[in-house]
Amino acid sequence: MADLKIAVILGSTRQNRNGKAVADWVIEKAAARSGADYELVDLRDYPMPLFDAVASPAYVPPTDPAVQKWAAKVAEFDGYVFVTPEYNHSFSAVLKNALDSIYHEFNNKAAAFVSYGSFQGARAVEQLRGVASELQLAHVRQQLGFSLFTDFENMSTFTPGPQHDANAEVLFTQLEAWTGALKSIHAHDTVPA
Repeated sequence: MADLKIAVILGSTRQNRNGKAVADWVIEKAAARSGADYELVDLRDYPMPLFDAVASPAYVPPTDPAVQKWAAKVAEFDGYVFVTPEYNHSFSAVLKNALDSIYHEFNNKAAAFVSYGSFQGARAVEQLRGVASELQLAHVRQQLGFSLFTDFENMSTFTPGPQHDANAEVLFTQLEAWTGALKSIHAHDTVPA
């Protein structure tokens, strides 16, 4: 077992979603690595109300049991790979809600992004990077983007091209390096009670 734990967070809960196949591919590629243990975290398993707390979780800990369950899961990890679709030039509402609902559990950790859509989900990641920065997540440069037109048959069956394998290795290498470097920082963080 590696010292680093990295969550692959599946940021789509839609019926007939393409994201599950993409996240499974990421987990399969990561399984060959020895630098970290990767675990799939599916937002379908963490249904939460729309964020309506009295204040930001940066200042007031969440009180909703569903959000507390999500926070506890996120806190288990040293780093994250966010798998996101692109909806209307942005990332999914369910992922935004999950990110807005907690704060300290993400601080001083590392993140990478895997996206899919008609333009490989590039615009979703562009917006997700800003949110990650506000959560004090250090995000790596390398990202993976899958096209609905060339990496999916009939826009539904995931058939990624072989060029993505080498790009995934770069992503994992960068993420594991940053996750390891930041672990000494977040190991000393305390979440306000």
